[in-house]
Amino acid sequence: MNERAIVETLETTCCIVGGGPAGAVLALILARQRIPVVLLEAHEDFERDFRGDTIHPSVLEILDELGLAERLHELRHSKIRKATFMSPAGALTPIDFGRLDTRFPYIMMLPQSQFLEFLTGEAKQYQNFQLRMGARVEELIEEGGAVRGVRYEDDAGVHEVRAQLTVGADGRSSRVRHLTGMEPVKTSPPMDVLWFRLPRKPEDPEGAVGRISGGHLVAMLDRLDEWQVAYVILKGSFKAVRAAGLDALRQSIASIVPEFADRVPQLQEWKQVAMLSVESSRLKQWWQPGLLLIGDAAHVMSPIGGVGINYAIQDATVAANILAVPLGDGRVELRHLREVQRKRMLPTRFIQSIQSLVQRQIITNALRTDQPLQVPAAVRLFLRTPFLKTLPSRIIAFGLRRVHVKRSLRPAR
Repeated sequence: MNERAIVETLETTCCIVGGGPAGAVLALILARQRIPVVLLEAHEDFERDFRGDTIHPSVLEILDELGLAERLHELRHSKIRKATFMSPAGALTPIDFGRLDTRFPYIMMLPQSQFLEFLTGEAKQYQNFQLRMGARVEELIEEGGAVRGVRYEDDAGVHEVRAQLTVGADGRSSRVRHLTGMEPVKTSPPMDVLWFRLPRKPEDPEGAVGRISGGHLVAMLDRLDEWQVAYVILKGSFKAVRAAGLDALRQSIASIVPEFADRVPQLQEWKQVAMLSVESSRLKQWWQPGLLLIGDAAHVMSPIGGVGINYAIQDATVAANILAVPLGDGRVELRHLREVQRKRMLPTRFIQSIQSLVQRQIITNALRTDQPLQVPAAVRLFLRTPFLKTLPSRIIAFGLRRVHVKRSLRPAR
């Protein structure tokens, strides 16, 4: 970091780096407990085209326990109640949230920018909460073998935030993780995803729809006036797809989803297409003295099931449950940080294993053959068995287990 004068030094209890869903939820819960919190976000605002716009039943239950679900539903959104996959071999509906015991039997589709504005707007009601936008963390403050905060830059210069606990919640390219030198264990998913949007017509189906045909896979998410479309390609094949040209991509989409034939001409430039290099990884250790990593900073999820936000917010909720009292008492110890990882590691390993299985056994086979995808008879039997058929929906909705806000952290009803 350049030797520049410190223009400001802040003292706080918890410094959270990353204003995404995990950081915002953790900051909100702690702020409600009157714990001083500084939330640092590298961007100047939340107005970016996020791909992770799914709010799962587990998150809606957490927000309901915080007394926020009803107000969140006042924002314009769509709902995904089931997912149906169409192939030449027939239709399959492995996901139907209507079968679950929950007040929220659906995934809410809401732009993440609005979700983050909602969460931070709630947190701003508390005087002990500070949000710093455009705060680019450049250095960890380390003293006595422990992290004691961060130094960040903005247009005004260099700032210090000194804290009892620093939490890295700054995403898959985590600056905090990089500064610690901790390296995640990575797997090699066989796919990448091209994301783009196309108009949605009133007569179109609702929810999530997948199409598998001719060695290609397209998933479509209902966004009210638009479809958020995922065009799945083999890992490392984007250069070849781009070299073939946009016209070839448009033709491929129209062949898989014929009803889109009159809409794909709206894809006019490659800048309308975002390429997500699919990654799956996790840290062996999520903590150091004075520091905790959560969400994508600790574990990057494949987009299978759209569970990344779901798990990040569950991490934040578990962290708040465990750390709120020690933070309030000024005595966060390593055992508290270890306990957060202990409670979240098994669910993380579980869902990443499920994602890996789906990628290897279904998606890879679909992308590497022009033959119609054949769903194994055992899978069809599984989905027809009353006791078992809710499992895929339950795993997507809640993960390995439900996460709840500790009762002592919930607002009075």
